[in-house]
Amino acid sequence: MKDYLVFRLYGPMASWGQPAVGGDRATAVAPTRSAILGLLGAALGIKRDDAAQLDALHSVVQVATKQITPTSLLRDYHTSQVPSRNNKYVYHTRKNELLDEPKEKLNTVLSIRDYRCDGVWVVAITLTKNSAMTLEQLQQALIKPVYVLSLGRKSCPLAAPLLPEILNAVGLKDALDHSFLSIMQTDKMDSIWLRPSTFFTYTWEGKADEFEGETVLTTHPWDDPINRDRWQFKQRVMYQITIQEP
Repeated sequence: MKDYLVFRLYGPMASWGQPAVGGDRATAVAPTRSAILGLLGAALGIKRDDAAQLDALHSVVQVATKQITPTSLLRDYHTSQVPSRNNKYVYHTRKNELLDEPKEKLNTVLSIRDYRCDGVWVVAITLTKNSAMTLEQLQQALIKPVYVLSLGRKSCPLAAPLLPEILNAVGLKDALDHSFLSIMQTDKMDSIWLRPSTFFTYTWEGKADEFEGETVLTTHPWDDPINRDRWQFKQRVMYQITIQEP
């Protein structure tokens, strides 16, 4: 039994980044560890270039999630113009980038961005024993965040309160099964508009036997950020299970 900070994520669009190949920006189905750490860092007011505080946060937080709705995939195609690479010239603005070079030197780049639509997830946070941070500090930060919070991308704002709550001495499944207030006016409206699934997917890190008697899928995603400036990540052992509720 542990203490957990649980909160709910909901938005019309979310993007949980995965390793990018070329111009493709794929998304995971559920919130990734790096996405949750980014959300907590923004709530605490940690700046993106403050490596020391970000490392301190990363080293003490363990993340678990529960996917409530199946979501749907939205693929967005982008075209943009960029000039040929010129190491002798620095473009200070996007306007300079487009106007300071002749049109024949502008190239068109195609990129693809994926989003998950109408997703509802429950997140459970626990801290390691040597943590100087407390769950109460994280809870207050989520209630009154320093920076605007989003679901993976700035273009994916939250559409419902997080409702962070601390649960004492409970199991991981009990924490992730915690019930929240309706997103719409009633639970019945939630079931109509959000269409929650009867199959719930749980993802967690820590020990594989958190869910006894069930088959567990083990993955090793490159999802633990260690250097944002160089886009360096390390592998993290994650466990996943899908359970049908009656």
